[in-house]
Amino acid sequence: MFLLYGLLAILIRFPFFFRDYIDRDESTFILMGESWLHGHLPYTVLWDLKPPLVYLFFAGIIYLFGKSFIAIRMAGVLAVSVMAFFTYALGKEFYSSRSAFFAGIACVYLTSLFGSLQGVMSEHLSMLAFMPGLYLLVKQKNAWYVLAAGFLMGIALMLKLNLAYAAALLGILLLIDPSGNKSMLNKLSQAILFGGGLVAIIALTWLPYALEGLGLVWWKSVVLAPLAYTEAGGDPIIKMAPIVILVALFLFLGIRKKWLDPRLRGVQLLSLALVGIVLSFIKGGRLNGHYLIQFHPVFLVLLAGVLEQASPRLKFNLKPWVALVLLILPLESYLEYYSIFKNKIERGTFYNGEGFTVPAYLKAHHLQTGNVFFLEYHIGYWFLPAHPPTKAATHPSNLCREELFPYFDNPRKTSMEELSYIMDTLRPALVVTRYQRRIFDKKKESENDYMVGYLAQHYQVIARVDQAEIHQRSD
Repeated sequence: MFLLYGLLAILIRFPFFFRDYIDRDESTFILMGESWLHGHLPYTVLWDLKPPLVYLFFAGIIYLFGKSFIAIRMAGVLAVSVMAFFTYALGKEFYSSRSAFFAGIACVYLTSLFGSLQGVMSEHLSMLAFMPGLYLLVKQKNAWYVLAAGFLMGIALMLKLNLAYAAALLGILLLIDPSGNKSMLNKLSQAILFGGGLVAIIALTWLPYALEGLGLVWWKSVVLAPLAYTEAGGDPIIKMAPIVILVALFLFLGIRKKWLDPRLRGVQLLSLALVGIVLSFIKGGRLNGHYLIQFHPVFLVLLAGVLEQASPRLKFNLKPWVALVLLILPLESYLEYYSIFKNKIERGTFYNGEGFTVPAYLKAHHLQTGNVFFLEYHIGYWFLPAHPPTKAATHPSNLCREELFPYFDNPRKTSMEELSYIMDTLRPALVVTRYQRRIFDKKKESENDYMVGYLAQHYQVIARVDQAEIHQRSD
């Protein structure tokens, strides 16, 4: 079953193996992983908001396979396959193999299609650990299962910190155990094992920093910065309403109609995990499309059960319709297959995107590749090789997140000061932007106006490479 899900994931995701970047986060993870391989702990030379195991994962792939996009994207296939398999395995614990099978299929589709999901996101990696951990809690044959689940949940948190809400609710359930089948001592020992395993993993990620006398760097970057990011706010609460209403109605009707049995330990664990994940979305104030990677696997297990219990016996054959839907859904993949073969015919390579073509142009024209500032397509640093000019520029959007500056001890206090320092003091020889697109988010009017004016005054456009503009300093 795992191989079947893996094959489906490859078929859907394969054409995206050759694109330069699908989401800017993925490019940032690559740069952070590469920096770690060069001997720099995350947050010391380059900086981003994610926990350290994300960068360790990418560092490991680069160490083993070099600068290989195929290896990185295969890691995404692995993550999706594991998620789908454990979606199937959990569903099979309560419902029929048929329902569980289709839940796994849906998991592959929903974590591989639509938006930036074809890349390797921190959400993919976090669920690579979270779903097996949840499965062990459901099985829970002995204390070792609980301890192993704690380790896996700790890994999941150090890949995506928002899962702390789900992990906390699962730990509380272990301590309460409403079934009444266990003594207080037994419940307490389980909660301690689970929490101990989780904390042990977190402590291991802190240890390298402590040994280097950089424990405070870890604390500020891994714990305080995400909290500050959350408190800075994000999307209006109305954007959260649909998923909150969906989950509330789903659980209420499922239990009310007896489609979900709340007495089952697995249903309790899955429901709390789902609530914890949705709660983290609400608390974070943001609901980007790739955040739902964490939502889909858990929800699909419960949905499979509800559909099995609630659906009346249909008098017509569903198989052709299901096959048709499964065939039509990967439209993005079909278009990307066309794109890479077209690129191969026209340019002689399957690899496509400005992340490849801009560095190639700079090298071919012997430009100053060591002093370049990518305001877009920043995976280009990896191919030159070059480095972001400051910590804040590791991920271009962080340049405008001044609420995060104190957490990596940035000497500049505001976004405008940071941009002025880069442009006036560091004076990059080359600046890369998107053609006829805003440099920063539309809300950042001052920053956009400053960069447009500065580039017009001090730089000239020397080339347009696909959808990238290359600006060269003229003074």
